[in-house]
Amino acid sequence: MKKIKNRSESSFLKLFFGFLSTCFIIAAVCMPDRADMFSGLWQIISSPAKISTNDFAVGGYAATFLNIGLVGLIYLALFQIFKADANNVSTFGFILTIGFSAWGINILNIWTPILGVALYCLVKKEKMNVNAMMFSTGIAPLISDLLVRYPNAEAVGFNLPGLLVALLAGLFIGFLLPAGLAHAPAVHKGFDLYSAAVPICFFAFFLNATLYKTMGVDLPAAPAAETLQVASQSIVNIFCIVLFGLCVVFALAMGCSLKDYWKLLTADDHVASISGKLGTPVFLMNVGIYGLFILAYYNAIGATFNSITFGIIFCMLCCCNSGSHPGNVWPIMVGYVLTSTIFGWLSQLAGGSYAMTINAQAICVGLCFANGLSPVASKYGWFWGIVAGGMHFLLVTSVPNMHGGYCLYNGGFTAAVICVILVPVLEKFFKTKSERKALKK
Repeated sequence: MKKIKNRSESSFLKLFFGFLSTCFIIAAVCMPDRADMFSGLWQIISSPAKISTNDFAVGGYAATFLNIGLVGLIYLALFQIFKADANNVSTFGFILTIGFSAWGINILNIWTPILGVALYCLVKKEKMNVNAMMFSTGIAPLISDLLVRYPNAEAVGFNLPGLLVALLAGLFIGFLLPAGLAHAPAVHKGFDLYSAAVPICFFAFFLNATLYKTMGVDLPAAPAAETLQVASQSIVNIFCIVLFGLCVVFALAMGCSLKDYWKLLTADDHVASISGKLGTPVFLMNVGIYGLFILAYYNAIGATFNSITFGIIFCMLCCCNSGSHPGNVWPIMVGYVLTSTIFGWLSQLAGGSYAMTINAQAICVGLCFANGLSPVASKYGWFWGIVAGGMHFLLVTSVPNMHGGYCLYNGGFTAAVICVILVPVLEKFFKTKSERKALKK
């Protein structure tokens, strides 16, 4: 463990990426439907991937795990080929992509946006930006639709016109994304960890309007609701408990103490890079404890453990090296639960038809990305974390109308909108935790 602990941050994170990818591939071989693993993978890459598509229903459990592991290995290979350094942003992008590989990203629909980013780097004569390549796949569901069914309502299979449109759309997104990534923090002032959601969602909005509404093409329906019932609580729980448990054990073996981890939980400000500021053992400990914390929440609310819920555990975990941890995320969870309860009661009084229960699929997904608002709780305290979580709950199911269900970063974009509304108010009228502490002294 000493050799691992003494690795540079970049080297350790790449080793961690390899560990994650390998765990998924090993799990694929252990699944009860492993005999259909490769045929299931073909079903996943040849089917539409519009959110929320349950890959457990499309290709099976083994194929879903295999797809996740292979996508992880592809990005790890890109890091190695282009000799790119890995940091907290890379961790964010890698784990986020891993999560979405359970319900929107596959080993086929990632390539045209990646090529777009590569083209940008060649034109600008910059080093290949693997981080941007990972974030570019937030548009992957649209690429799948263009490949297998555009402009039809149902899948017709791969075809040359679809390939050309998908290539153009992917190149368009990938080529412009690096510029958008540089500008996005100015929108939310660093209070939304899902910064890439801003340009990706706007690009998806533009392409949805161009390819569907303007062209007079009907937007394909979302997957049937009954497909979401193909789920396994035992498979998801066993895999996550083993994976996150191993992370805790390895962190302890690397010398991370609970006292070290407590420093993270009680920090006066948001720790933007845990592995960079507090060390890789503390980062790994946060992966394990934060991962178990997320899993416990979804079990507690009675979520359906389909591939979407499985994926969002990792989509939420992706912030684990960018400052999110149980100490600044619990207020956001409380905000979601309180707002769901209050508006359920108000809906009854108004005679409405309430569908936003706390364990509804859309709300489970929304909470996952609301954790991107953890800097609000870190800087201004738990009360404002609860307020931010409640505001996110109210808005998150309305945003998909913009992009037609083709942007995976829907909840992250919602978080940016909340920042635009809330952060100016906080900065104008309230003091941060650090400022309040200084005044007391």
